[in-house]
Order: sequence, then structure tokens, then C-alpha cells
Amino acid sequence: MLYTFLMLKEKEEVAYYMKRVYERGLTTSLGGNISLRSGSLMAITPSSLDKANLRAADIALVDIESGENLTPHLKLSIESEMHRKIYLKRDSAKAVIHAHSPFSSLFSSAKEEILCDIIQESYYQLKSVKKSIYAVMGSSELAEAVSNDARDSNAILIRNHGVLTVSDRSLLDALERLECLENAAKMTLMAKTVNLSRLTESEKAEIDRL
Repeated sequence: MLYTFLMLKEKEEVAYYMKRVYERGLTTSLGGNISLRSGSLMAITPSSLDKANLRAADIALVDIESGENLTPHLKLSIESEMHRKIYLKRDSAKAVIHAHSPFSSLFSSAKEEILCDIIQESYYQLKSVKKSIYAVMGSSELAEAVSNDARDSNAILIRNHGVLTVSDRSLLDALERLECLENAAKMTLMAKTVNLSRLTESEKAEIDRL
């Protein structure tokens, strides 16, 4: 009960942002997962519950160091270990969103890369996107690979699976990156029909200085 009380705000926030991700069409009814770190604990969406109707009481709590489920009445997401390892390997990480946004996920199984330097916003938020190795969803191999990639990347394509964004600030920031990634994927596909003027190296350097 103590853990539930201490993390109520975080659990409410996780439930709220999971609904937003679903309502934006960035994941399916039972797909995707969101987590938020507070000290040594993380609040994370559970398994097999409708993403459109989550409440704070539905959000699980996990001890980041040990991996213990502090809410054993809730079944953990199969990707909870991936979230936990990201927090272990990236001390600054505050929030993680894993989704199955359609256009970005399309590029997770494509040879082409998402162009993040078509507009300033996507370059500022994402810089570049890593593509992780293929591994079965929920596996320790996948958790290890993606958490390694997340050490120095804010946006990751999980091959033939989906996408993941990380923020050192907030879930809002992680959602912004997810949406920027999805928009960049759409624009990359559209770019095949127009002549583009992408950001130059000097323009990128100017944005980096921000």
C-alpha cells in the first residue's frame, strides 16, 4: 500500500499518456507499453489490459535494481525487462515509450532509413534513429540489445517489431519524440514524390548549438 501511495501521481501519468498514445493511433488496443521512473522504482503499463481504459490502479510498480514486481496482482508487460534495463544503463532516463506506430514500424523492417533532417523539429528531437537487432518480443536478448542502443539514442526502431523513444525529462517529451518519429517516417515516404531541400551540415550545427 505504501508503494501505491507514493507512486500514485506517476501511475496516473502513465495511464494518461498510454491513452494518448492509443488514441493517436500509435499503438493497438493491447500493444505497446509505457514506463516512468521515480527514484529506484518504475511505474509501467501491465499486460493484456485495454490501453484506452487504463486507470492508475492498473499500473504496475517494479523495483528497478532487483526487477521485483511490487504489485504482484498485476501481470507485468513482457517488455518490462527492456524498460528496466534502459533505466539501469542510462542513469538520466526518466521515461520510455514503446509503441507500434504504423509508419515508423514499417521502417523497422525496411532497408531505407527514416530521414530526420527534412524539418528542424525532427532533427532537434531525434538527431538520428538507431535500428536494433531482430529478437523475439519479450526476450532477454531483445531487452539487452535495445537497452544498449538506448544508452546514446532517443529513438530506436526495433526490427520487425515496433519503435521506442526515451526521454531524460518527461513522458510528454518521450511522446513528442514518438510523434516526431512517426511524422518523419511519413515524410520520408512522401519524399519519394518531391524534390527535397534537406538541412545542411551548417544548419544542423546551428540547431545543435541550441
